[in-house]
Amino acid sequence: MNLLFDPMFRVPFLTGLLLALSLPQLGLLLSLRREWLATLGIAHLAGAGGIIGGLLALPALPAALLAAVAGVTIRSLQPRASNELYAMMILAGWSLGLITASLSQDAHGIGQLLVDGQLYFTTRLHLLVALPLTISLLVCAGFMMRGLLQQQLMPTPDYAIRHRQLQWLLSAFLAIGVSLTAMTMGIMAAFALLFVPAWVASGIAASWQQARWLISGLALLCYLLAYTIALLADLPFGPVFVMTLALSGMLRWLPPRHND
Repeated sequence: MNLLFDPMFRVPFLTGLLLALSLPQLGLLLSLRREWLATLGIAHLAGAGGIIGGLLALPALPAALLAAVAGVTIRSLQPRASNELYAMMILAGWSLGLITASLSQDAHGIGQLLVDGQLYFTTRLHLLVALPLTISLLVCAGFMMRGLLQQQLMPTPDYAIRHRQLQWLLSAFLAIGVSLTAMTMGIMAAFALLFVPAWVASGIAASWQQARWLISGLALLCYLLAYTIALLADLPFGPVFVMTLALSGMLRWLPPRHND
């Protein structure tokens, strides 16, 4: 049990805790736009960027972020949301990442980290990015959600301008949040963190405000459980975290709550 309080693991633990608190908010926003596959598509591109960075002896996180920015830029050029586009990103990122990982030992190591999700190799740079990202997401998620709901239900005359503003902000959060989470927790863990809590909340929450509390609480609980199990049992964090989130998905079949 002393491992849980070892100073060596403080930075990884805090980084993961911040991401588990904030990233599900982004997942809820993406579910409102019906772009649930966005996380996996951008995560694969970010992963491929990180692996290419390893091949070229460049820092992995900035390289992953650059690839993620390229992905959301491609998305912004499309007039309508398209999960098919994200599916193509998955295929391109997966194949490019595996090919690049086979070309050098450093690139192969980064590729393995993206699969295993070894949170314990997180550095202070990851924490320094996660902290402002978390604060920004928690502050902005509420008004972004109201804006997206208004666009869908009661569009106003300034709809086009507000739509572009929200799209830009959402794209920025998507690029930074997904690339950071993929490089710290692994590609599939990034997808599970943004998809599962939002999916569960959409089935049992009585309101969007209640859903915001539910997704963060659920993600934090799964994170703490996965972190403890993975560390004490000497298991890779990513698969354990994905498993806890997948099991939490059974809450989706609880009877939905209704406001009086």
